[in-house]
Amino acid sequence: MLRLRRLLVFTVFAVCAVTALSFWALQRSGADARVTLDPPPRSEAKLETLSTGITPAVNITRNADAEWLAQAAAQTGIPARALRAYVAAAGAANQSSPGCGIGWNTVAAVGFVESHHGSYGGGSLDSAGQASGPIVGPSLDGNGFAAIADTDAGALDGDARWDRAVGPMQFIPSTWEIAGRDGNGDGAADPFNIDDAALSTASYLCAHGRDLTSACGWTDAIYSYNQSDAYLVQVRDQAPAYAGTTGAIG
Repeated sequence: MLRLRRLLVFTVFAVCAVTALSFWALQRSGADARVTLDPPPRSEAKLETLSTGITPAVNITRNADAEWLAQAAAQTGIPARALRAYVAAAGAANQSSPGCGIGWNTVAAVGFVESHHGSYGGGSLDSAGQASGPIVGPSLDGNGFAAIADTDAGALDGDARWDRAVGPMQFIPSTWEIAGRDGNGDGAADPFNIDDAALSTASYLCAHGRDLTSACGWTDAIYSYNQSDAYLVQVRDQAPAYAGTTGAIG
């Protein structure tokens, strides 16, 4: 009788162990099945020419050539002020992380998906790159979105209960606290300014030594920004469209 009971206990234990192992394997299988897409062709801008004979003492991020900027803005439909910020952001990120290889068209594709380059809700960017009105996403209260309790006392998003993504590149306040960069040199990192937001996005995508010229590196970068297959595909569709109209370098 004692042996029978031991056998029964062992059998129950074995069944539970196998069930748990199978559940873990299924979870791992789902995680490993994440979509991986080839990186889009990388687009490069024509940059303004430095004065003849001048060699800068430090690396500087050059602005896009004015004629190229106007033509590319017309070709892509990207507002010139946003495009200028994307070009500068990619250039600065590649200087800081030479192995990243991010193209401005990837930064622009994120900007398009997030806020249509700061025009969401009828808004626009002024000459300083500032959004004409607060670009604030829906409340992250768990209703159709992740539940993220307030982290900034409503300072950026106006919501003291739940966090909301803010600015033309839609940063969550807690992420902005870590990743926010000053892209225009005014001494402050403002998520509602396209220069600051674009540089923060490019730097965020290039973080952790990612190589955005590789499929795994590019996919991982976009997933780090938004863990959604649909989002990944949207960005991947838009980035080569921009490269196709302005020229790709690989």
